[in-house]
Amino acid sequence: MKLVELLKEGALQFDIELSSEQIEQFIAYKDLLIAWNKKVNLTAIKEENDIIIKHFVDSMTCLVRREFFHGCTVIDIGTGAGFPGIPIKIVRPDIKITLLDSLNKRVNFLNEVINQLHLSNIDTIHARAEDAGRNRDYREKYDLAVSRAVAHLSVLAEYALPLVKTGGHFVSMKGPDVSEEVEQAQNAIQLLNGKIVGIDKIHLSNTDIFHSLIMINKIKNCPTKYPRKAGKPVKVPLK
Repeated sequence: MKLVELLKEGALQFDIELSSEQIEQFIAYKDLLIAWNKKVNLTAIKEENDIIIKHFVDSMTCLVRREFFHGCTVIDIGTGAGFPGIPIKIVRPDIKITLLDSLNKRVNFLNEVINQLHLSNIDTIHARAEDAGRNRDYREKYDLAVSRAVAHLSVLAEYALPLVKTGGHFVSMKGPDVSEEVEQAQNAIQLLNGKIVGIDKIHLSNTDIFHSLIMINKIKNCPTKYPRKAGKPVKVPLK
């Protein structure tokens, strides 16, 4: 299947009808990702079809949630090469996106994508999530946090919930089987004043890919001692 058709069909699974401009932006993004990946380690996924499905369409899955309301502010934690933040921005230009990553080389790539695709209302932060969560410029400033980063849910919750406004949400994009991880993270999420309010199971059509979207509501402000200093959440996860 041609790349454009693959992209359009994948988006339609989530009732997203891409315009010609959005398709051009996705193709330009794909080209930049392939070119930069030769000099900066951005992704292990290198085949064009796989980039379309496993990065672009996969990133759209969280938009099935009604919490992504018009004009909301979203921070993508550990965004890497821009997933899911940049695909969300392309599909929903009304959403204000912040891309957070700890590696400057990746942030340089993200800024190049933003410039080349002429995206507006999107910015980048070069920082550790723990440091951003203790910075008054970012702490409890966002309606939603999202993450496809590979870390245990208890760790991701400590990264994300301090950045989310009270009443906002953290959407953790995970693999197909999350029951054990959710059980293990329950107490940590409560300590951070969060509550799991739903788990959506998503199947990408015409693939064997299954995902889970874990929705965590921010009940009230996080205790000031969280997040702990950089590196501590991974080394000693909350229990």
